[in-house]
Amino acid sequence: MKRFFFTFLLLLFSSALSASEVATAPQSFDLVIDGYFKTIADYAEAIVFWKDPYTKTPLVLILLASAAIITTFIFGFVNITGLKTAVNTIRGKYGSKDDPGEINHFQALTAALSATVGLGNIAGVAVAISIGGAGATFWMILCGLFGMTTKFCECTLGVRYREIDENGRVKGGGMYYLSKGLAEMGLAPLGKVLAVMFALACVGGAIGAGNMFQGSQAYTQMVIISGGEGSFFDENGWVFGLIMAIAVGVIIIGGIKSIAKATAAIVPFMCAIYLLAACYIILIHIGEVPGVIQRIITEAFNPTAVGGGLLGAIIQGVKRAAFSNEAGLGSAPIAHSAVKTKRPASEGYVALLEPFIDTVVVCTITALVIILTGQYTESSDWTEAIAVTSRAFESVIPWFPYVLFVAVLLFAFSTMISWSYYGEQGWVYILGNSKASIMAYRIMFCVFVVMGCTLSFGNILRLTDALIFSMVFPNLIGLFILIPKIKEEVRNYKAHVKAVDLEKS
Repeated sequence: MKRFFFTFLLLLFSSALSASEVATAPQSFDLVIDGYFKTIADYAEAIVFWKDPYTKTPLVLILLASAAIITTFIFGFVNITGLKTAVNTIRGKYGSKDDPGEINHFQALTAALSATVGLGNIAGVAVAISIGGAGATFWMILCGLFGMTTKFCECTLGVRYREIDENGRVKGGGMYYLSKGLAEMGLAPLGKVLAVMFALACVGGAIGAGNMFQGSQAYTQMVIISGGEGSFFDENGWVFGLIMAIAVGVIIIGGIKSIAKATAAIVPFMCAIYLLAACYIILIHIGEVPGVIQRIITEAFNPTAVGGGLLGAIIQGVKRAAFSNEAGLGSAPIAHSAVKTKRPASEGYVALLEPFIDTVVVCTITALVIILTGQYTESSDWTEAIAVTSRAFESVIPWFPYVLFVAVLLFAFSTMISWSYYGEQGWVYILGNSKASIMAYRIMFCVFVVMGCTLSFGNILRLTDALIFSMVFPNLIGLFILIPKIKEEVRNYKAHVKAVDLEKS
């Protein structure tokens, strides 16, 4: 397995080097790095987003949407009926401090949210609207609502099949419920193959969506506030990237407990800054809100809308929602597996809040700000991403780009440190948890922070989409097979909740 993994890395970097050979007269170090990844992005995008020949829709998105809808019906719309149980579980009503695990329910939620509530909610929404039109917002919201159930299922499995060593350290995530869960179902060989596929994809997702995408957009906002094209950072992205890499490295050396403590403090603060400003802008334009909502719904079903019409709006809505909330990717169970609990479904209920907060609330508010301020037009350039959102805030609050930079930096930072842990778990599953192996991963992760600040956003988005969505295939295949195990855990937890409620009534 280790030999296969190193061969994979060798091929990856060989492709990067061959791509650089076709780059024409690079003028800066940033352009040299960008040339390394263009060919990789081309190949990865073609493979992961293979389109169904009949509907011309990427198969991976069909699989994501289908899984969310089917599981929602199977579990009786738990995304709605389970909200009260979710809140009470976070409050600690149904648990104990002595339960096995490393972090409490709130810390697990914030650690996972720090990986989901991030620049996908700011830059990602701008991309979705610029490509798919205002109607993409509707499909993002719908995907977020149904994705709550997918996240519920994933995180229940994550806790059920986690491993806790003699020192109390937890290892969990898709790799473990695919290998151990499918073995329980008599499908051990399939489980091992899917687990390795998922672990590889998880490392790639951490490097891409959880690292380079975040660094790229934080860097872009730094250029905006420091003078634009005349800024020192304009052609020296590696300098900004190096600063971020050092900061990230200091935190991730501490492991999941350090990450949980950092994100528990950062996530509420950064969300408050961003959402307060966004709500202020919406209130200023409150009279236009009904018209914008009508436009969003109309364009969601308009076959002649911009960005590929109805299909284009759906594709961008589903893609950017999944990129943002990660439902169906299998990443969040890695953080949730560390929770202190004896009952796996308890964390499933907590986890279903993520897509609601991330997509239904934060993404929707961002979309309203962009559309209300007139920053979205049919000629909007999707590659500007964070710049579109920045201009939307600046049009009402002239000094806000500086505040937005702080929020963006915190979003990027918290997402990076959480995703570093996700990728590390995939790395450890394949190569083992020796100190040398883990340190090698952490150094590599920090190197890619620098690279993310040097690549063009077009290449970054295509590559990161391909890397993170490659997690979907092994994850959802296993999830569907393991639905009976999820049902078993849900029944057990419902009985426990009922008993506690009767005792305390």
